[in-house]
Amino acid sequence: MRTPVTIIGAGLGGLTLARVLSLHGFPVTVHEAEPSPGARSQGGMLDIHDYNGQLAVEAAGLMDEFRSLVLEGRQAMRVLQPDGTVVLDKADDGTGGRPEVQRGDLRRMLLDALPAGTVRWGHKVSGVRALGEGRHEVSFADGGTVVTDLLVGADGAWSRVRPVVTDAVPEYAGTASIEVYLFDADTRHPVQAKVVGGGTLMVLASGKHIGAHRESGGTLHTYVELTKPLEWYESIDFADPAAAAERIAGEFEGWAPELTALITDGDTGPVLRPHYALPTQLRWDRVPGVTLIGDAAHLSPPDGEGANLAMLDGADLGKALAAHPGDVEAALAEHEQSMFTRKETPVDEDFLLESLFGDNVPEGVLDLLATRNERTA
Repeated sequence: MRTPVTIIGAGLGGLTLARVLSLHGFPVTVHEAEPSPGARSQGGMLDIHDYNGQLAVEAAGLMDEFRSLVLEGRQAMRVLQPDGTVVLDKADDGTGGRPEVQRGDLRRMLLDALPAGTVRWGHKVSGVRALGEGRHEVSFADGGTVVTDLLVGADGAWSRVRPVVTDAVPEYAGTASIEVYLFDADTRHPVQAKVVGGGTLMVLASGKHIGAHRESGGTLHTYVELTKPLEWYESIDFADPAAAAERIAGEFEGWAPELTALITDGDTGPVLRPHYALPTQLRWDRVPGVTLIGDAAHLSPPDGEGANLAMLDGADLGKALAAHPGDVEAALAEHEQSMFTRKETPVDEDFLLESLFGDNVPEGVLDLLATRNERTA
């Protein structure tokens, strides 16, 4: 008999796991704090990589559905210097291994592939308690509880399941992103639309950068990253969007005006997203009946791999459980060993640069990688 699985969190990792388990006949329930699938925006675009995220999609049996979501042309890449000088302008020739999709569309694809009733919406976890012999009781904010023989925490940075397996907590990583949207850009923001191009824009400097994606429907999504203490961000009044945007843009004095306009001319107020991280080589001893995937297990600052790794975690755990239907602990141990090894063996930088830029690796990208390595050393 297949052990019923309780998953906390209906993000990409939890839903990938649920899909793979359902393919292999496991009873599975996902508990999600959000009240409905459309309760909030699911964020921007994701590049789903052929060496991790797409492997998870294949394991979920959804490659055809995934291909239908790909936004054609979005693998184009522009790299600029702060004065606006173009370092790289790479067209999307359709051969890249990192196709772009909207996060919300990808999540919807996974939800639609699950049996009706798999996800229990509006179930915010308030705590988890070990009962012994691998069983756990999950308590919800509405007073309800559920007892499970196999519990998976796919509940992100501030996981309620994580304390059952480790006392590690996320710490501020020294950087934050500020996000701004520009809508109907080709008509309403033509200068910014031109500078971003058809895919992704990167403007690189030590300790700061401006990036942008061209999303669906002519939307530009600006990402600003600064290396600042949390106190600096707390001094900004984000309730005053115009003043906050000017304050952020002021950190880019001397940069080309078409670049800073990606911050100041937004159709939404700037949204602050501080970056938190768990210890880089976090491991824990095997705890019967429970494990973690995604950010709950290996939260790190944004590097383009988080969603891909979460999906691969979910797919690999699902396959491990299917391979050991009578031995849950063997499956969990196999999953954790694979996940720990994967996280401690990051993608080779030469491979990453080749996948992004082909034979034309701009010097600025090398400088950025060196800077990030120094910050995280």
